[in-house]
Amino acid sequence: MPSSLRTPLCDLLGIEIPILQAGMGRGLGSTTSAAMVAAVSEAGGLGCLGGAGLSADQLRAEVRAIRALTSKPFGVDLLIPASLADADVPREEVRRQVQQRHPQHWVLVMSLYERFGLDPENHHPNEWAISPTLMREQAAVVIEEKVPVFVAALGDPAWIVPPAHEQGIIVMGMSGSPGNARRQVAAGVDVVVAQGTEAGGHTGTIATLALVPQIVDQVSPIPVVAAGGIADGRGVAAALALGAQGVWCGTAYLFSHEANLHQPMRDQLDGAKARDMIAGTSYTGKPSRIYYNEVAKAWTDSGLVPLEMPHQTVIMDDFNHAAEVAGRYELIQNPGGQIAGMLSGLRSSAEITRDLAEGAAAVIRDVQRFVR
Repeated sequence: MPSSLRTPLCDLLGIEIPILQAGMGRGLGSTTSAAMVAAVSEAGGLGCLGGAGLSADQLRAEVRAIRALTSKPFGVDLLIPASLADADVPREEVRRQVQQRHPQHWVLVMSLYERFGLDPENHHPNEWAISPTLMREQAAVVIEEKVPVFVAALGDPAWIVPPAHEQGIIVMGMSGSPGNARRQVAAGVDVVVAQGTEAGGHTGTIATLALVPQIVDQVSPIPVVAAGGIADGRGVAAALALGAQGVWCGTAYLFSHEANLHQPMRDQLDGAKARDMIAGTSYTGKPSRIYYNEVAKAWTDSGLVPLEMPHQTVIMDDFNHAAEVAGRYELIQNPGGQIAGMLSGLRSSAEITRDLAEGAAAVIRDVQRFVR
């Protein structure tokens, strides 16, 4: 490895460089392929599978596919939201509840099918929706398969920590505020990911530059990983200067050959400016940064407050599936961070990983010339 970039986090995770690829899931599966995860880990970083859109059986199959490609450490990222509306019911029941209890929201979504010429009967193929039962089944797979690192992307992972630690699994918790970081530490996590609002997908409201040092000060000596708006060596160096011991990069890897993205969705991000990546709740019911397409605009224009998870997730997963079947990929909610505005073209995940580390080392060496 040409770069000499190394922090104590590397020893904790058993990796060579402090570059962690964000586990990016989506309602139609996972954006992070087994090939991406393995390539990042093989390059010396930590690849991470986004498992939120997978059933327990699918998750297990992906974990085993990763293991077939690498013997290096890797992680699995899951959503474990603290609150869910009418959890533990199948998708068909969620649809019925939305139609009966939230008729204005149902009418809006039906109008979107009509407006864009999509078939409202093309429902998402999975019968299950995110629920406490699903979350526990997914977590059980992580523990049974002894995945080296588990990442809790939403919610309180306290119930997962003891059985995970029994299997030697490192637990990381995502946080968008100092208060949430304290709760993650109280839950027993080994690493806190401080994610600024610039990030894609589910995110908070505090910018990375302000958030990271506050969380570092709050949770020390627990190691902190910085996330949000980091896609080159300059961002990595800045994160380390703020006290982080590593970085968690997602949007950078959407510009990799191994990302599971349809070409029109890649093109959308390739042409995006920072202002095109807008945070809102229209995708899942939780704050999430996505490309602001015509569907997101329709929700904004309606004046309706999107529903809680899983109700919003189910009705938009259905819409996204219908759009995918019709080849209308530009209508699918497309998560990504504001840093997409400076990214273009495709590279391998391994090259992205190495460039992040080597670029950071070069920046750190270069800025030393300013010290007198």
